[in-house]
Amino acid sequence: MDRRTLLATSGGALATAAVAPQAHALPGARAEQSGGRDVVRFNVISDIQGDLRDFGRALDDIATINPRSAGLAVAGDITPRGYDFEYAQVRAELGRHPHPRDLAWAIGNHEFYVPKWRDPDTLAQDTWPNGTTEESLFRSFHRFAGRGTVHAETSFGSVPVLTLGTERYAHYHDAKLWDEVWLSDAQFAWLEDRLRYWSRRRRPVMVVTHHPLPNTVSGTRNKLYASDYLQADRLLNLLGRHPDVFLFSGHTHWDLDLSDWVVRRVVPGTANLSGFTVVNTGAIQTGYRDDGKGGEVAVEGSFNQGLQVEVHKDSVVIKARDFGRRAWLKQITVPLAR
Repeated sequence: MDRRTLLATSGGALATAAVAPQAHALPGARAEQSGGRDVVRFNVISDIQGDLRDFGRALDDIATINPRSAGLAVAGDITPRGYDFEYAQVRAELGRHPHPRDLAWAIGNHEFYVPKWRDPDTLAQDTWPNGTTEESLFRSFHRFAGRGTVHAETSFGSVPVLTLGTERYAHYHDAKLWDEVWLSDAQFAWLEDRLRYWSRRRRPVMVVTHHPLPNTVSGTRNKLYASDYLQADRLLNLLGRHPDVFLFSGHTHWDLDLSDWVVRRVVPGTANLSGFTVVNTGAIQTGYRDDGKGGEVAVEGSFNQGLQVEVHKDSVVIKARDFGRRAWLKQITVPLAR
């Protein structure tokens, strides 16, 4: 099994969650003043994958460092396998901790791992999909996220946030594929329309997706993550037209302490010579780094990382956070082109 499959099978089944308690939302978001200008602050995490204890710690730390957070984006791998009871456990843990009122959920590959199991206690990859339909997996995500599509738009304060996601689990459609991402023409058209809309209004746009694009942030030059998108060039060409797009991707779990945690990606032929910003989200569950041999190795010790984003009038500040140690790792300021 590869690392992503191993993560889905480690630890066995989880106990069915009780009904979530009343959610304790943080105080309503409001723009704060900094030097006479409004600032919107929100947070981004990814790859919970059943690590509910670290998820709770992250929520508690966010409540401390950003008590009026305008929102929380989760860039996929919300669950270890995509069972309804695993979604319920996430919802229950969320309800036990203060958290932003506005949430943006992206779908990840782990949301499609139920078919590898005959039942929650029995791994049965040889008989995939074990009676699980593709439609049921999407239905579980839609029910949890409270919407009927994998892509959606929300606002964190005055900041537009777009979530993207695969509309097929590839192995149902091609036996040679597994976790590769496929976007429909409709999703591409929607994304193009929303990017154009906000560009005309000179607003930065936050795009949240689980899988990273090739040759961007940490890990994406590694063979493990070179082919995550079946339409990578099409998506790059669309995003690459807009200098004030910020793409947040997870999936790799690569350490935010690495130098290429944030990059500017220039896409030839888009007439945008400054590129767009791509940001690694880190991970709640388990960290990784390059092993020097074309693969990856787990980071020793505890690992629980994510981001805080601060949108100013003329710049965006991105801060990497170690939630476990309650410490800032680094930050970068990206000037806006508008």
